[in-house]
Amino acid sequence: MSAEEKVSTRAWVAVIGGLFGCFMAGMNVHVTSAALPEIEGALGASFEEGSWISTAYLVAEISMIPLTAWLVQVFSLRRVMLVGSAVFLVSSVSCALAPSLEAMISLRVIQGASGAVLIPLSMQLIITELPASRIALGMALFSLSNSVAQAAGPSIGGWLTDMYSWRWIFLLQLPPGLALLAAVAWSIKAQAGDRGALRQADWLGIAAMAVGLGALQVVLEEGGRKDWFDSRFITSFSIIAVIALALFIQRQLWGRRPFINLRLLGSYNFGVSSLAMAVFGAATFGLVFLVPNYLSLVQGYSASEIGKSLIAYGLVQLLLAPLLPRLMRWLNAKLLVAGGFAIMALGCWLGSQLTVDSGSNVIIPSTVVRGIGQPLIMVALSVLAVKGLDKAQAGSASALISMLRNLGGALGTALLTQLVSQRERFHSVRVGEGLTLFDGALQQRLPGGMVDPQSPEVMQTLALIDQSVRQQAYLMAYSDAFYLSCVALLGCAVAALLLRSR
Repeated sequence: MSAEEKVSTRAWVAVIGGLFGCFMAGMNVHVTSAALPEIEGALGASFEEGSWISTAYLVAEISMIPLTAWLVQVFSLRRVMLVGSAVFLVSSVSCALAPSLEAMISLRVIQGASGAVLIPLSMQLIITELPASRIALGMALFSLSNSVAQAAGPSIGGWLTDMYSWRWIFLLQLPPGLALLAAVAWSIKAQAGDRGALRQADWLGIAAMAVGLGALQVVLEEGGRKDWFDSRFITSFSIIAVIALALFIQRQLWGRRPFINLRLLGSYNFGVSSLAMAVFGAATFGLVFLVPNYLSLVQGYSASEIGKSLIAYGLVQLLLAPLLPRLMRWLNAKLLVAGGFAIMALGCWLGSQLTVDSGSNVIIPSTVVRGIGQPLIMVALSVLAVKGLDKAQAGSASALISMLRNLGGALGTALLTQLVSQRERFHSVRVGEGLTLFDGALQQRLPGGMVDPQSPEVMQTLALIDQSVRQQAYLMAYSDAFYLSCVALLGCAVAALLLRSR
């Protein structure tokens, strides 16, 4: 290894510290999902109100991510990392002590906003601190921290809630948070920021971005619960999102003081990679939501059982991570991306083969196969996206990739949730069309035939039949969602072949 390729201990500590931050921020997107019923009960909240515990975090996170590069320019990377980590840590502990729903939602906004900077800065540290020969390894670790965070969130949240209390899912942030603060304080050199940029900032563009992305996230999170555009609330927020985002794009492309370089999306590899990353985010976030939902609703799994079922999903990625840099040397990067998408598509196809008995015997093989493909995409796609970019553009590049992946995740979750809901109703109607009280086969199953259709025995049998119809409809609806994901991922596998390796 040449002298210029050697990586100092300080650089590795900075990168690994950043990965701790990325893991914590990523895990907090999902960690409350298994514990929401307990949190709602403890804080006296309804299901509708409790959903804002997750929505508030996501809205704040997606609104803050694009500002990361500008904040680093103004205050320096060290200060942004230290302040972001400290605020995230304090707000996490405060969430554990929240006395009311209002306090919890406010603290989740602070937690999401402070955690948002940790995700793109983790990627920025990899690009800026490591030589080109080690970026593949850095991206493998970045992929691992993201993937394990997604798998570990529901698992750890469910286990802690069942064994102790939901408050422990927030106190869990203390050990890695303190390690992150120590790593940043020791390894990242102090630099002078450009405070003059505060006076010259495009505050209108910043406000438009925050309002637009926040409103869009609210629409995607709340749309399914409020019947989409039949709701004045969703319609109003959609109009706000369109107007604000149009203004944000105009200010960044043609304004005098853009705070994020949207023109990077015009670069062929970065643009195609970013679009593929958005679809990748839609598939991974959507399926990470879909699988626990299926196991709970259809198979009746408890939170801890769901967590155990997802362990293999994170474990296979943990085992693959050390092999990825070597694979990047042996194989063409775009072939790895295409292969990763194809493997994830195969996992979704396996997941679409659901029957009444399809619990862990179908879902675990499906998630394991997806887990094999996921890091191949994340690592190779990230390397291809930043290949040839000036290191001065690392902040904007990492912020754009993180923003589009999270937006894709929100869109994928909303789309798959709505698809399951609509297809369940469709399949219930189709399956139920042939089940009437005048059907001979059905009458033979009723106690006493049709002697007294209002008798308790007959009513109980009809209720069981209705329950069976709903179960079959849900199985077909979830199969449809997996099948749609399979088709979308296969499309990405083909598109990946259009990427340029050099």
